[in-house]
Amino acid sequence: MESLPVTLADVRAARELLVGVVTTTPLEHSRGLSERVGVPVYLKCENLQRAGSFKIRGAYTRMSRLSEAERVRGVVAASAGNHAQGVALAAQLLGISATVFMPVGAPLPKLAATRAYGATVQLHGDTLDEALVAALEYAASTGAVLIHPFDHPDIVAGQGTCGLEILEQLPDVKTILVSTGGGGLVGGIAVAAKSLRPDVRVIGVQAEQAAAWPLSLAAGTPVAVDSMQTMADGIAVGRPGPVPFEVVSNLVDDMVTVSEAALSRAVVFLLERAKVVAEPAGAAAVARLLEGPGPLEGPVVAVVSGGNIDPLLLLRIVRHGLTAGGRFLQVTVRVPDRPGSLARLLADLAATTANVVEVNHVRTDSGLAVDEVEIAVDLETRGTAHREEVLRALRSAGYRLVFGS
Repeated sequence: MESLPVTLADVRAARELLVGVVTTTPLEHSRGLSERVGVPVYLKCENLQRAGSFKIRGAYTRMSRLSEAERVRGVVAASAGNHAQGVALAAQLLGISATVFMPVGAPLPKLAATRAYGATVQLHGDTLDEALVAALEYAASTGAVLIHPFDHPDIVAGQGTCGLEILEQLPDVKTILVSTGGGGLVGGIAVAAKSLRPDVRVIGVQAEQAAAWPLSLAAGTPVAVDSMQTMADGIAVGRPGPVPFEVVSNLVDDMVTVSEAALSRAVVFLLERAKVVAEPAGAAAVARLLEGPGPLEGPVVAVVSGGNIDPLLLLRIVRHGLTAGGRFLQVTVRVPDRPGSLARLLADLAATTANVVEVNHVRTDSGLAVDEVEIAVDLETRGTAHREEVLRALRSAGYRLVFGS
């Protein structure tokens, strides 16, 4: 392990640097997840860290070690949002000017927070990888020091301090699940955990629609994915970096993926059951537990890596998560366009005890007969079984279902 680019000594040294800078985030027991998994499950709430995610750990560690000449030149970074805020806050604390390149579609709250910490924000490209290219070009032309989001030993060491906290807060932990993008956090946690407790299993979790790690680990070298399309922008990294790849490939026990539906269910679960606000990327570890990961040795820690979520996205995710969990149903029926049709439909729905949230009439669709009307209904249901019961009741009553979800 001493031959790796990051060691336990590096993580411990980073922790000394971070005293008084970062918060020791809470480790909270989750009864809901424990019941589902069958072993004790705890949440490491990095969403409550300064700047809303674990990123300040690595950013400050890296930037505090810059020479005076480097500090004068300033720093530049690329980020979808969380690393941007970590760099901006670290720069503010250290008195360094910072420029951050963010994808054009970066969430507005993350943009606003980054600017509020004093950084200059430039929007470039549609992905983190495109923003990173622009940041590299800026560094080459200005002399600013690039603060990479994951591909530097100091970054990995700083993120590893989260692992030291987990081991101190739960000494008998057996499994740690970590949301994974570039690999800085899972790599750093693995260094801390495997050095002190080699028996602890460390598992990385990626969004299946932005999963470069399984391909890279299979190939034995960092491999870029062809495309990415996920709500989890914070872990949408197209290609692992060499530094975290060396650490992860040697120390992390498994790398798994989760669906978009599982991510949205996890955000809703954390809100509803744990009173924790998490962004989709931050909820990936919990999503894995909700998908039924098979036997896991407990106690289990799921790292909630970030909570910087756009309220508008949260609204969409809550609806998506409720639908995926069988708690929300959108259905459209075609009925005769005559008085009493809507009243009959609502009465039939009332008999199923589904709660009607919204009703819309459509009379002008070209696919409708002259004497037909489409009624779109949004319903609250009590779960998957109840949702299927509602659909069966509508079909039995003779309604033509145009679609149901």
